[in-house]
Amino acid sequence: MTSITEMDLPLLPVERPEFQSDPMPFVEQARQQHPWLARFSQGYIVHGYQAVKDLAFMDDKLEMGLGHVVDFYQVQGTPWARFMLEMLQSHTGAEHARLRASVAQAFTPRRANQVRPVMRRVISELLDDWAPRGSFDFAEFASYFPIAVLLGVLGASTEGIPRIRNAIETHMASLTMDSACYPGFVDAYALLTDYVDELIAAREQAGAGDVNALLDALIATRNAGKLSDVELRDMVLVLLIAGYDTSKNMLTFTLYRLLERPGDWQRCAEDPEFCARVIEEMLRHSSIATVFRNVTQDFDYEGHTFPRGAMVAFAMPLANRDPQAFPDPLAFDPERRFENRHLAFGRGEHICLGQFLARAQLEEGLHLIAQRLLNPQRNGEISWRPFLGAWGLRSLPIQFDQAGPVRGAA
Repeated sequence: MTSITEMDLPLLPVERPEFQSDPMPFVEQARQQHPWLARFSQGYIVHGYQAVKDLAFMDDKLEMGLGHVVDFYQVQGTPWARFMLEMLQSHTGAEHARLRASVAQAFTPRRANQVRPVMRRVISELLDDWAPRGSFDFAEFASYFPIAVLLGVLGASTEGIPRIRNAIETHMASLTMDSACYPGFVDAYALLTDYVDELIAAREQAGAGDVNALLDALIATRNAGKLSDVELRDMVLVLLIAGYDTSKNMLTFTLYRLLERPGDWQRCAEDPEFCARVIEEMLRHSSIATVFRNVTQDFDYEGHTFPRGAMVAFAMPLANRDPQAFPDPLAFDPERRFENRHLAFGRGEHICLGQFLARAQLEEGLHLIAQRLLNPQRNGEISWRPFLGAWGLRSLPIQFDQAGPVRGAA
């Protein structure tokens, strides 16, 4: 066995703008030196499909690597650091199972389908406001959709979205491990915790007891002694953050791909089932999440020793483009038949809790948007988000012909 610290591994320049806009030339060159493992400035990147799939199940040897993120910014002991180290994703084993069980029933496939009418209402209202403009930044438009759906699942008002939208963006930027993000994400976290505290207090004062509202269910769980006050706040905050960044990035990425396929865009307007196939292929072709893990004990895998303390990043966007797992992986094909499941939602005990809700809102959103925004075209320069954390387009200006409101959409 050879320690990965002693290996001559290729370096992936994930921080460079060229990598963010098109990582594949760098990855294809790296594969010639090692088929599934590379270095980056803060640790190691696993980019091969089978390696990510195998290692993601080793929850006893790999924990959420947010301790490295805290150490990078040297903010140990701050409220933000406590949240990063104690939230749902940072726990493993029985403690993780206890916290996850407090919300799991709200994110089943059945529950995701039950809230599809909420999704249709939210996207229809957004389109009523935005579509008459004839042009806008689609990335900005998309940012209002998933968080409004999540607030609907919680049973909370959407009035606070403008207040917290930028704060969530700023908080998520901390995962890029760019020193320029500090202290912005610390201030953003303070704003978000104030918002969540007000949300919980208002719900308690109203005496709401809606069995279908997740926030009411969480408050009842806290009142039964199964969650602490801090855990309740952390859970709501995790849901807001997780329900915002990834879904709106995927929706923006989907339009970006379909701008080159006007026939598929028209078909999305006509066929909800085709929308589901487009979304599934998008999750494979252009997934956006790279997750961090910290090695908690030395272990061996495929002739490689991973030493305790190493930071490892699982690059799902790259693993889903591994030619060993997906024939012609760079081709976007909604009719693709999957022999391997994509890794967009992760694996192991930390597999994405909201995956069914995410799929449902992406499918509903795509179907209604395609009906209202006709013949979309780029209308300006695009810009890219950092690759680490939640990859995607920071801006996607478009122009389009508009259709009238869709009858019965809401």
